[in-house]
Amino acid sequence: MRAVLRTFGELSITLGSIMLLFCAYLLWGTGAYTERHQVLLQQQLAQEATSPVRGDGKLDSIELGRALAMIRIPKLGVDYKYAIVEGVDAEHLRQGPGHYPGTALPGEIGNFVVSGHRTTYSAPFNRIGELRPGDEVIIDARQARYTYRVTSSKIVYPTQLDVIEPVPEQPGKRARHALLTLSTCHPEYSARQRLIVYGVLDRTHERRT
Repeated sequence: MRAVLRTFGELSITLGSIMLLFCAYLLWGTGAYTERHQVLLQQQLAQEATSPVRGDGKLDSIELGRALAMIRIPKLGVDYKYAIVEGVDAEHLRQGPGHYPGTALPGEIGNFVVSGHRTTYSAPFNRIGELRPGDEVIIDARQARYTYRVTSSKIVYPTQLDVIEPVPEQPGKRARHALLTLSTCHPEYSARQRLIVYGVLDRTHERRT
């Protein structure tokens, strides 16, 4: 009986150690993966910024997996910045915040939708719940810097897909303004719901070519 209990105890300790290592990987190991890809994405943006701009410089579409723009949120710190990748599949979101394909591009009339992890893979959207109406969300794209102002936030279920409509929560309505939607899982360590932060374009600073 003592041998059985000793074996059970050793197995429990081993399993506990494995679980701790796994949790450590989720919290810190996945962040290293994201940081490596962020370096590559930011290099893409830097290279594009120095290359000639054709036409009006606006994007009609962008290849999945490529860098789209930088997101900065002053309220979350002067060092807060992430390269936004095109796409919201699991692989894209492991690299950083992802732009939902088919939604508006930065500065366009419609709904510019960006999703991001809240707890793993550097957790870029971990603190967006702190944003309040009037806070700035800055999108640095190749052609311009777009400053959005937060208007509201809410909690929804994953099945509420109308948050990505051109006018959020109003399917079929024609957009008249450049809008922003940030999305992440809620609550922390759960995908049961989604935390949504809405914003509207406040000003645009065109870049000189």
